[in-house]
Amino acid sequence: MNRPRILCNGLRRLACSPAARRSYITKADIEGARQYCAKELEKGDYDAHLIRRFAHPAQDMYTALRALNLELLRLPDIVSNPTIGLMRIKFWQESIDKTFAGQPPREPICILLHQALLFMDQVADAASKKSIKFWIARLIRTREKHMDNRPFASLATLEDYAENTYSTMMYATLASLGLRSMDVDHLASHIGKACGIAAVLRGVPLLAAPPQPIKTPSGAAPPTREPALLLPLDIMAEEGVKEEEVFREGPSAPGLQDAIFKVATRANDHLITAREMLKRLRAGEDAGHDFEHEGEGAHVYDVEQESDRARDLHRGFRVLLEAAPATYFLERLEQANFDPFAVKPAGWRLPWRDMDRLYM
Repeated sequence: MNRPRILCNGLRRLACSPAARRSYITKADIEGARQYCAKELEKGDYDAHLIRRFAHPAQDMYTALRALNLELLRLPDIVSNPTIGLMRIKFWQESIDKTFAGQPPREPICILLHQALLFMDQVADAASKKSIKFWIARLIRTREKHMDNRPFASLATLEDYAENTYSTMMYATLASLGLRSMDVDHLASHIGKACGIAAVLRGVPLLAAPPQPIKTPSGAAPPTREPALLLPLDIMAEEGVKEEEVFREGPSAPGLQDAIFKVATRANDHLITAREMLKRLRAGEDAGHDFEHEGEGAHVYDVEQESDRARDLHRGFRVLLEAAPATYFLERLEQANFDPFAVKPAGWRLPWRDMDRLYM
């Protein structure tokens, strides 16, 4: 008499087992996820959309990371209240955990990330996967911290933000190649900081403008985001920049272009440092200065293990291409006399002359 119940319980346990819950990902799912993420980058991060073409063999990892970054970056503009934003952050934290556990949700970014992790089995070890999870978790935490679009307290704080976002995505992409090199990570740190600072400067006109209503299933809802100016407060104070004047007068606000110049100079300094480092490394010299993040997070290196510096630089080259669009933007900003409102999206084309000057 108890057999049907025992059988039923057994089936229930089987249905609830991790193996049964594991979603089956088809080639069509992967291709669909790849196309979705690429399309999102084309619409929302055109620089990344073009760079991804050169990211082989880490293209899927690069695309998934940049699509995730774009999704997190958009949250303040697409959620109707901060609580929903925090819920979305929680969703992504849990989804990433499931993806690394081999059970990705049926969400395009997670499916593509899962595929990238499977590919890593051919080129990297378990430690590399662990470091990628660390970097992604840091990216999500940093985006959560800055969801309210508060100004950065100082230029150093802006650099920390860039390190924890753009540099961090570069570290994760390098790890997906099985590349563990302090020299290449050091270069990525400087380039990522330049990219992060350039992204903040590029966003000045967008965030200073009145936000658009939020689309919801029940219709348009009032925006929860107020106009924002993310320039470092110490630089704004030095140049006499006032948020209200920027919101009201735009590029004519007193001191704005001088403040933009100072912040852009710091981004350019990081690019110059990266160029000089690369010259020294290729000449067989040391980097010229210590890597300030050595020993932090996943920046742990086996100093006794011999590495082929030329090989590492060659393998990391595609990831270091992030410097090209940052350089191109800063040049256009300078041509506009450091007026970010005058730098129009130009359908950026890969400037081979810049890459030649930077890395070749």
